[in-house]
Amino acid sequence: MGSETSKVAIVTGGSRGIGRACVEALLIEGYGVWFCSRNPNGVREAERRWRERWDGRVHGRAVDVGDQGEVDAFVEEVHGAEGRIDCLVNNAGLGFFAPVDEITGDDWRRVRAANLDGPFYFTRAVAPIMRRQGEGFIVNVASLAGRNAFAGGSVYNATKFGLLGLSEAAMLDLRQDGVRVAAVLPGSVATDFHAGGAGVGSTPTANMLRAEDVARSILDLLSYPGHALPSRVELRPARPKS
Repeated sequence: MGSETSKVAIVTGGSRGIGRACVEALLIEGYGVWFCSRNPNGVREAERRWRERWDGRVHGRAVDVGDQGEVDAFVEEVHGAEGRIDCLVNNAGLGFFAPVDEITGDDWRRVRAANLDGPFYFTRAVAPIMRRQGEGFIVNVASLAGRNAFAGGSVYNATKFGLLGLSEAAMLDLRQDGVRVAAVLPGSVATDFHAGGAGVGSTPTANMLRAEDVARSILDLLSYPGHALPSRVELRPARPKS
């Protein structure tokens, strides 16, 4: 069942958008990739498509990243099959935008589970494995919204601000054991996340980043030698709408 490759990556939210671009970029680089998403149909379709080219190196599972038991079981399956985990890309996320007094407790918990609980559960699960290996890279796909608040973004801003805090603290916790942690902060990205109402404002698609741009920045991070730790990357459209 293993990937028969020297490096193994996990990508959350990997069936579409930025996650999909990350899976494809890592496969091209020779990684064995395990990806997950909440939607079983989306997982099956993505796995079927990728296996036409990379059969034996890509595996998909339906996982709720906000459920610690499901996360732990998935990571255990990957490690059991592969014997190592070299890279974790915490990409799964959810957008919800409304004035703070119109956000329900259920809205808050749902977004927090995807955007903050999930990265914590995955980081917690892979960190001991990477510590024992003496190496590994955890990349959290955050957002410029983790540094810049906007009206209607209270729950989204809070989770992305929190993800930056998690990233920086985990980096300090793990760096002495050879485990590197970094956050990538994209601006507006032309994906169905934005088209589905998760975006803010009316930035035209032509002025947005592409999912592949984010994936490339992650590959750049992975290419750094082990003694170097680029811990935060801010990625903006070169010519945003003025």
